[in-house]
Amino acid sequence: MSEQESTLDDFTRENNDSQEESDQPVAVGELQQLEASPIESWKLVKLGDILTLEYGDNLPSDSRKRGEVPVYGSNGQVDTHVEAAVDKPGIVLGRKGSIGEIEFSDGPFWPIDTTYYITDKETDQNLRFLYYLLQNIQLERLNAASAIPGLNRNDTYGLNALTPPLEEQRKIASVLYTVDQAIQKTEEIISKRCSVKQGLMQDIFRYGVDSNGELRQSDEDEPYRDTKYGSAPKGWNIKPLDSIIPDDAPVTYGIVKPGDHYPGGVPVVKVENIMDGTIDQEDLLHTDPEIHEQYKRAELKEGDLLFTIRGTVGRMAFVPEELEGGNLTQDTARIRVDGANPRFVRYYLETATPNNYFERHTKGQAVQGINLEDLREVPVHLPSKEEQTRIVEILDSHTEQIQTERNYRDRLQRLKQGLMQDLLSGEVRTHDKDVEILDDVLQHG
Repeated sequence: MSEQESTLDDFTRENNDSQEESDQPVAVGELQQLEASPIESWKLVKLGDILTLEYGDNLPSDSRKRGEVPVYGSNGQVDTHVEAAVDKPGIVLGRKGSIGEIEFSDGPFWPIDTTYYITDKETDQNLRFLYYLLQNIQLERLNAASAIPGLNRNDTYGLNALTPPLEEQRKIASVLYTVDQAIQKTEEIISKRCSVKQGLMQDIFRYGVDSNGELRQSDEDEPYRDTKYGSAPKGWNIKPLDSIIPDDAPVTYGIVKPGDHYPGGVPVVKVENIMDGTIDQEDLLHTDPEIHEQYKRAELKEGDLLFTIRGTVGRMAFVPEELEGGNLTQDTARIRVDGANPRFVRYYLETATPNNYFERHTKGQAVQGINLEDLREVPVHLPSKEEQTRIVEILDSHTEQIQTERNYRDRLQRLKQGLMQDLLSGEVRTHDKDVEILDDVLQHG
């Protein structure tokens, strides 16, 4: 844990002994039941008393030229533009679609017509503090639409909110903004490491590596050959995926209709559970064991490679020990490799050659996907087992670095959520703390 994170984390360990007797922490869900602020010097207000939501404006169809001005939709930044509809910093809230999305623009911006926006003209609160306050209120719970999610302005105005004095707002915002900056910096590091790894993979799967783990080079001719879907190092074999799969465990998809969640049942992996190369196990669907038995052919073993085949084609993750005996949905394929290094195959399937193949064989209009028959025939470029091992070791080291940064980012995000709950409810106070108020906070009120 960094020194900065340790300092911020101290706020979450504070107890209520240092608070005045009248101070009582308040959970977000309890705000609507309050009639007065339980915290001395804080005010209980309606959002409509401290802010005005302005409607965004659609970009002119005849002047959609890219520039430096960020364009925000209901799902965050969607483009850039040469002109700004709003000539100062502000907050953008999703109005239609992803209504829980809230963005902060540090300079002029263009909010399109699926959003609301707030600048210092629409509120007398510190704008950075208000940004975190709105995140903590969880506006997505106001959605009452049956089709496209929508955020009604009057419903938003009617919500209760606790607001501290301006100086305490600035301190709270400074603490949370510091964490946000750390998260953003970590995201940038992850992005750079992913780009380096992707470039390295492109070279490795074009040239191959020698016994010293160096890219193969040749002064006489190119050390690769062109194939229908991309280049391959000379000397590597090209085989269909199906040829390195055991006969008793063919490439297959899983349960067509797993049904509603069955407590204590068999875990089922869906497309949305596969993220960043791993399986998120926090919210897995469990199916009735009787349904699982009907799809026993797709039962999972530790080390199986999962590959998404519908909706989003190409997300991958290995099955961990905890999911042995589980299953998957019809939108994901199980690949049990035994004729090659499974990790080598997993890295190979991320590269340009198989992706060109997948693009040509992906079908469908509303929901795109690839057929199992086509997946089984994807050409796999295979070197010797020794070279496979060397390549896996090289790429594993980069993967581990990326995962370390992702784990750190996730810890920061959890820290931020905890701090928001503590600081914005009054459970932990900053009024008597020596918190440096950042310039990026002070300039916004």
